[in-house]
Amino acid sequence: MPGVGRPEGGAPPGRCAYQGAPGAFSHEACLDLRPWDEPAPYETFEAALAALRRGEVGCALLPVENSSIGRVEPAATLVERSGLKVVSEVWRPIRLALMAPPGARLADIRTAESHPAALDQCVGVLSSLGIDAVEAFDTAGAARSVSEAGDLTRAAVAPARAAEVYDLSILRHDVQDSSDNRTRFVLLSRDSA
Repeated sequence: MPGVGRPEGGAPPGRCAYQGAPGAFSHEACLDLRPWDEPAPYETFEAALAALRRGEVGCALLPVENSSIGRVEPAATLVERSGLKVVSEVWRPIRLALMAPPGARLADIRTAESHPAALDQCVGVLSSLGIDAVEAFDTAGAARSVSEAGDLTRAAVAPARAAEVYDLSILRHDVQDSSDNRTRFVLLSRDSA
């Protein structure tokens, strides 16, 4: 992908901050776009940016815009106000899956947990299935929570990779309302803009 390539001069691998738990879309983006860096998870966008400012990581990858819902907040505003340099950006396809503990059936699911931005991208599908949306701090964090609870009426909306990470069964792929659902990620560094 243009602009997210290997550092110049053969620089050694570093750490790339992202918001969320392992298996989140931002984690996937780090793995796919910065395979030479170690992904470094932070619970909030603020914490990921603070880690970059403190030098705990060499860069941070954050989602700022989605083709279905527009700006991804609070990330977009935090990036604009951060004073950090945007060194590259990339649009990535976003495919949401509905996942639950093994043995769960789609007909029994009452709630689906996820990050508010992800839930906003699948309002129509969840409504048509009669499933109530429940906000969580992160897509993969929701998958982890659903897995730990073991409640067969609870599901998570997250990337398919999260089902593997948290031992969940995918009940339905592509629950996003738009087949062309994409998110723009920006890569930030400490260098002043």
